[in-house]
Amino acid sequence: MIIEEPMSQSQILRISFTTSRQENGAQSPGNFTIRQRLAVNMNEEILQFPQAYRQIDEATKLSGFTMASDVLTGALLRTLSSSKPYGHFLELGTGTGLSTAWILDGMGSDASMTSVDNDPQLLEIAQTFLGGDKRLNLVCADGEAWIKANEGKQYDFIFADTWHGKYLLLEEVLTMVKQGGIYFVDDMLPQRNWPDGHKQKVENLVRALEARKDFTVTKQRWSTGIVIAVKK
Repeated sequence: MIIEEPMSQSQILRISFTTSRQENGAQSPGNFTIRQRLAVNMNEEILQFPQAYRQIDEATKLSGFTMASDVLTGALLRTLSSSKPYGHFLELGTGTGLSTAWILDGMGSDASMTSVDNDPQLLEIAQTFLGGDKRLNLVCADGEAWIKANEGKQYDFIFADTWHGKYLLLEEVLTMVKQGGIYFVDDMLPQRNWPDGHKQKVENLVRALEARKDFTVTKQRWSTGIVIAVKK
């Protein structure tokens, strides 16, 4: 077999897998050849964005807000949200609504979402482009005050994207996750805008989540660094 270009490790593994199947007499789907398999484009391109995403993104840039979640994180949030078609969702840290848009895009028509932020100017952007969605309740409130006032509520999916519920009041927010529910955090890999001492806070959070017996935890060194925890 002649290969014109150097192969990556993933290509080598795929060739080995295909060759092994052919030697064992198995037929590849569609009778793909090895070269055709090498042409399969498995990448991180996002082909479909939420309807209002582009508009929110433009407004976000004009506002000067620079802490929006990565689009890969958003795509994963959408996929996971689809697993809770009748779920109750909580987002702590709306920002301008970019992540909110991804979650809404995955939610079922009978699901509902509460999104909390303490910045009225950022929330105004989210309200402008997402406020017409009846599934969404945007709340302008201090994170600590809101969590303490709503401790008895239960949610199927919590995206903690601000200090409260992530680095502060973690225990209180984790008790709000239903059995089988998802707790999701991002920005676990070093970021340029991290203040001094933030790395230790991230490490402490990851250790705290991994030590829990009531959650199954997966860490992903992907996008900006993600931890997904599911309540047992």
